[in-house]
Amino acid sequence: MDINVGDVVRLKKQHPCGSKEWEVLRSGADFRLKCRGCGHQIMISRPLLEKNVKEIL
Repeated sequence: MDINVGDVVRLKKQHPCGSKEWEVLRSGADFRLKCRGCGHQIMISRPLLEKNVKEIL
């Protein structure tokens, strides 16, 4: 899966704030994502992200 810094991804499950869209801030073996709803940032492994991505916007 080709996910780059600056891309916005929609995940299968929503964040508690209600948003499903995340902005990619860092890519590599792990990704740093920022919630487009509340601004919360998370680190997630590549296999887990690739499993949970619904679409790349």
